[in-house]
Amino acid sequence: MKMERIVAAIAMGVLVAAAGCKSQPAGTSPAAQFTAIDWNNAGTIEGTVHYAKTPPKPVQIDMSQDPACTLGPANYSEGYVVNNGGFANVFIYVKDGLGNKIYAAPTQPVDIDQKGCRYVPHVVGVMMGQAVRFTNSDPTMHNIHMNPTVQGNQPVDISQPPSNGQNGAHDEATFGKPELMMPVRCNNHPWMQAFINVAPNPFFAVSDASGKFVIRGLPPGTYTVVADQENMGQKTATVTVGAKQTVTQDFSYGD
Repeated sequence: MKMERIVAAIAMGVLVAAAGCKSQPAGTSPAAQFTAIDWNNAGTIEGTVHYAKTPPKPVQIDMSQDPACTLGPANYSEGYVVNNGGFANVFIYVKDGLGNKIYAAPTQPVDIDQKGCRYVPHVVGVMMGQAVRFTNSDPTMHNIHMNPTVQGNQPVDISQPPSNGQNGAHDEATFGKPELMMPVRCNNHPWMQAFINVAPNPFFAVSDASGKFVIRGLPPGTYTVVADQENMGQKTATVTVGAKQTVTQDFSYGD
């Protein structure tokens, strides 16, 4: 009888330990207390990222090495995507000002598709512990290759078979440490490139085709906000946001 009680106690301890581990997302401590966004008092930062000069012309990419890549429209370089002065694909995030607040990672993954022998979208943001889901929608073999530079983020090297025209292959990766502009490349098609930005909080955005961005849900406070572009680096601003307030903060490159 005594032995049965010991076995039961050990089993209960294992279950409790397993349950405790399961509730903690990557990148957080066992004692982490997550902060909920107070949408009734939250503020917003919005703005436009500008490119002040005449941008370099996009270069058409020669994809003839793989006939499957020539079935769709022409592919162009995406290092400088500028429309009427608006700079696309710039990652904007809150770097400082949140104190010791910790936010839970979303359960919904961020999607990157391989379509037309390019990664779509070209730049994404994701929280620590949030999955990035890769899909192959092309009728050719693709590869997802990443070598993070931050210790704690594991390398990724995944091959995905051609799509059958219905449901492409899916693979996921997660990262537990903040890292900016982590390149994603395809070993089979060397022109393919995307960038993943891993943020420690949910307050980030990527500028759209017109250069616009919006960061919502911020508690009132003063923040260091950073814009990061793959070729031109970072711009920094200090922004104070009040309760229920929308503040405009623009960034400019090429001045």
